Amino acid sequence: MEKLKQAIRERGNVLSSEVLKVDTFLNHQVDVNLMAAVGEEFARLFKKDGITKVLTIESSGIAPSFMAASSLNTPLIFARKKKSLTMNENVYNSQVYSFTKRETNDITVSKDFINANDTVLIIDDFLANGQAALGLIDIVEQAGAKVAGLGIVIEKSFQDGRKKLEKDGYRVESLARIHELKAGHVTFVDELVTNNN
Repeated sequence: MEKLKQAIRERGNVLSSEVLKVDTFLNHQVDVNLMAAVGEEFARLFKKDGITKVLTIESSGIAPSFMAASSLNTPLIFARKKKSLTMNENVYNSQVYSFTKRETNDITVSKDFINANDTVLIIDDFLANGQAALGLIDIVEQAGAKVAGLGIVIEKSFQDGRKKLEKDGYRVESLARIHELKAGHVTFVDELVTNNN
């Protein structure tokens, strides 16, 4: 998605060979026009899959997921990292390790919101090692629901998240796939393919 890649090039900040900071448009300040376009693209990619729910994890996944759910005219559910006083024990629970925060979180979703009749699109802001995606898949499968696929805003293709998910048979649609972060510069997978032809 060219508009997203342009935002990454112009407003992203390469902090290291593994970390890309995108807090100017995605996970602190939100560029609502860009996220609307991201949501529309996810809706286009999954419009024939009978999506009944969109699922993400708080908080950075909420903006793109909201826009996708709006375009698909379906509810958005976000897994909570901290259980609130209003949530009883009637929840699905999984554990997720955060690569950037270097911590493990319990994530929970109320059993009232996902059931065996659902077809769920999972959306997240980043795909690195696949831990958040696997945690969300675990919750969907605990509910007996179907995972239609995973919509990823930014994929770090040099890490093994996609490989793990595809090996397990899951469809992964990433809107920007990064081949390399080096010396303050981002190289995308499709640029690499173009340059090699």
